[in-house]
Amino acid sequence: MGNRRPPSRFAANSLSMKLTLLISAICLFAGLCAAAFMLKSEEKLIVFEEFKLLKRSSAQIVDQFQYYLQSKTNVAEQANAVVTKQLFSDSSNLANHSVYILSNTPEGKISTSQNGLSAAFVPRDVPIEDDHLLTQSESLWNVLAPTLLQDFANFYLYTEEGFSRVAPPNILLQGGQQHRFLQHQDLNIIKDIANPTREAVWSDVHFDEIWKKWVVSILVPIYLQNEFVGMTGADIALDQLLKHLPLSGNDYGLVIFDNNGKVLASPELHKSLTDTSLMTQRKLPAELQALVMETVEKPLMEREANFSAADEEYIINIRMLKQLNWFVGIYKKRSAVLASLDVIKYKFFGLFILYALFVAMLLHQTLYQLVLGRINALVDAISGFGKGQFQVLNNLPTNDDEIGMLNESIKDMATEIGKLIDGLNVRIVEKEDAEKEANRFLKAVAASGTGVVLTDAHFDINYVNPKMMEMTGFEAEHFLGSPLLTIISREMAILVDDIDIDLRSRNSWRGDTVLQGKDNKPVWVSLSVSPIREDGGKITSYVASAQDISFVKESQRKMEELAYFDTLTGLANRTFFRMQLRKSMALAQRGHYAFALFYFDLDEFKRINDTLGHDAGDRLLIEVADRLKRRLRAEDTIARLGGDEFAVLLSGIEQRDHAMDVAHTIQQTLSKPIMLGNNEVIVSASIGITMAPFDSQEEEQLLKHADLAMYEAKAKGKNTFHFYSKELDAAANERLYIENELRIGIKEKQFHLHYQPQVDCRTNRIVGYEALIRWTHPDEGNIPPVKFIPIAEATGLIVEIGAWVLEEACQFANRMLKLGRAANISINLSARQFKDAQLIETLADILRRTQLPAEYLHLELTESMLMGDVKAAINQLHQIKELGVALSIDDFGTGYSSLSYLKRFPVDILKVDRSFVKDIPEDLNDMEITAAIIAMAQKLNLKVVAEGVETKAQMEFLQRNNCYIVQGYYYSAPVAEQDLSLVEDKLAGD
Repeated sequence: MGNRRPPSRFAANSLSMKLTLLISAICLFAGLCAAAFMLKSEEKLIVFEEFKLLKRSSAQIVDQFQYYLQSKTNVAEQANAVVTKQLFSDSSNLANHSVYILSNTPEGKISTSQNGLSAAFVPRDVPIEDDHLLTQSESLWNVLAPTLLQDFANFYLYTEEGFSRVAPPNILLQGGQQHRFLQHQDLNIIKDIANPTREAVWSDVHFDEIWKKWVVSILVPIYLQNEFVGMTGADIALDQLLKHLPLSGNDYGLVIFDNNGKVLASPELHKSLTDTSLMTQRKLPAELQALVMETVEKPLMEREANFSAADEEYIINIRMLKQLNWFVGIYKKRSAVLASLDVIKYKFFGLFILYALFVAMLLHQTLYQLVLGRINALVDAISGFGKGQFQVLNNLPTNDDEIGMLNESIKDMATEIGKLIDGLNVRIVEKEDAEKEANRFLKAVAASGTGVVLTDAHFDINYVNPKMMEMTGFEAEHFLGSPLLTIISREMAILVDDIDIDLRSRNSWRGDTVLQGKDNKPVWVSLSVSPIREDGGKITSYVASAQDISFVKESQRKMEELAYFDTLTGLANRTFFRMQLRKSMALAQRGHYAFALFYFDLDEFKRINDTLGHDAGDRLLIEVADRLKRRLRAEDTIARLGGDEFAVLLSGIEQRDHAMDVAHTIQQTLSKPIMLGNNEVIVSASIGITMAPFDSQEEEQLLKHADLAMYEAKAKGKNTFHFYSKELDAAANERLYIENELRIGIKEKQFHLHYQPQVDCRTNRIVGYEALIRWTHPDEGNIPPVKFIPIAEATGLIVEIGAWVLEEACQFANRMLKLGRAANISINLSARQFKDAQLIETLADILRRTQLPAEYLHLELTESMLMGDVKAAINQLHQIKELGVALSIDDFGTGYSSLSYLKRFPVDILKVDRSFVKDIPEDLNDMEITAAIIAMAQKLNLKVVAEGVETKAQMEFLQRNNCYIVQGYYYSAPVAEQDLSLVEDKLAGD
């Protein structure tokens, strides 16, 4: 350093040379910037003017084309008005012609006009000889078509009933009814919803398979008395349409696309536009394609933009063509626009560069004389001072300007420096030793696997190590200057007060807590806070060390979730629910606590799960759980016990009214529609409610009560709730008792049949019997069917009982047949029997074993049994009919009666339900309904049997309305087989 000399004036690293180069560069840069700015401004002005020209050209082209489109629209609307008036309003002046059928198809008939000018399609269900629209439209088309086909490629009519006429006829003669103008999608765009103004509508571009051309259609709706009846349409070939889109000037290019981004005419970017054909699959330049898609996604009436293609820049004006939902883009090369500016660009830049160099040289000379020369002298003196030549500073000139003042200051500084050098050498040695100790401490803290925070005596943080920043995710600036206890999460607010008290009383604290992480992420740590004291014992700072125990806490949390919470819904599981129930029961037993237990499942969940799939079922359960969590209180326990079963513990509920309010809330919450993919479903719940400790003080008993109440709610029709009562226990015990006794009764043959005669009221002769099961229990006596039949149906025992009834009744009928008496026997089939896969086999086997001719067996089915899977029901009925067995609909008129289904069911007999007969003749409505059912059955060639006849007036009413086969207590109650002879004697005597 001591031998180093200051750089000469012209050395490469001298300040003089650097300033010269800097000034030259600054001036040159400033000149170039000024030139570029001026050229850029001029370029923007030229481009702006060109955009204005493009805008005027685009507006002129689109206006002319819109005028042409409007003229075509006017022609189509005038033709529509003529068609509407002549065909639908006043057709008297049209002549009729003979109908020529060209061909018949499964869908209808195709007719061509006598002169071959048009053809028509008539749907299959319309007799062609009665179709006045066919002949009248032919006359009208003979007049209109020659004129309209000069403007359009096709002209056609289409009605809601499916009738159509088209000229020329090629579309129907070659394409038949499958041609696109006969399809319904064209109707949808012109009806009220899509076209409230009822004006002519231009369709999208589509391909005519007959003429092998791309066409656009003008569609005009036809309304009569404010009702849509059809439309007229005319097609224009796209290539003919585009010929009327004018383009002035050879410098411009044209691109046309529709609102779906489909290119109708694309640009030739290297020559003038000559090809206007459609669907050549040409690929647009990437930037122009992107501009097309942006215009389609965000349509504006007008858009100006730039794009590049084939190393050329273009400017473009895009304008919307409203009638066709098209966009017309007029573009021009940017280079052609800026050609005039390129001529002066290079001269302009050269002039600015020369000017900048001249200014740079002038500034350099002036600066050297005033500043740089004197600075060089100062540098030489300071260099000598650095070598120990202190006297050289005394030779510096002292002027009154800034450099002179600098020289004086340097002289004073040199004196002070000499005094400080000796003391500085001593302090340097001491500082190096202290820095080594501090570095060792900082490295140890920084490398520690424990988070460390240092504070001052007032608990304000002044240092955090990297581990603390890593654990929390915050940078050091987040901590510095903040109080120590702000690092603890807000969730531990109660603990913060205790820590503060301990630190101020005992000066230290240790324990587990949660730190506040970034984005509210909690960090579990084992935290220790200790004071740092000076030699005299004064606390000057505190150190807090935090060991991350998040992994341990997370493991504990996951174990608890697996043990106590449902993995699908996040609700409490059965284990956690039983724990909470035990706690609530313990509190309730002390007499100071009451709660309500809700037990419910989702109505029709299995149907939704089977129909939409298990994934949809899982999403439904998740949504139900979320709704329950949002609407119920935080202190209530909501649990999913399995499948679609839920339970809720409502704390502090002492009165039924409060429980009812919550039940209503749950029902309202669940009744709102739920979207499962593309399907919207509505669910409901049947809720069982029990109150503790009032209903029971035992856990298992309380659960049983809630379950009984839920099943009672389901029995009441679902989507309701029911409170537990002691009667439910009795009913459940009775149900269980009957179910067990049913199994014993089947084995011990405790059942027998009674028979109710079916009588011809005209002759008082018995024509058949209905078999009715009776159960004589050895202890309980006679148990009515209304008690045991539903239980047998629910448990499936009805199938076994029903098979016994069939065989016993068939044996009875066979005995009657051998005695020469009426042998028709009617037997009710249950829903479970009807759906049993073995039913047909069982029937065939019983008929074979009993040797009863099948025509004497009449099986009675209710309407509700048939209204589920109708297709499967019809198939089952046909299989029964193949055996020769007669079928009747029992209780007709009380279920989901459907004449369309009744027509398809292969039934032989209708039984009028007793509910219509019992109030005859007092109830006129019942009389009308009964008469209507009898008349309908006779029209359908079905026999009619009326049941529940108890009075002579009822019998006479039925006889007057041609219903002759009746059964009821008027003639006889159901009796045992041995008593039937008495009934016959009584009827004979009457």
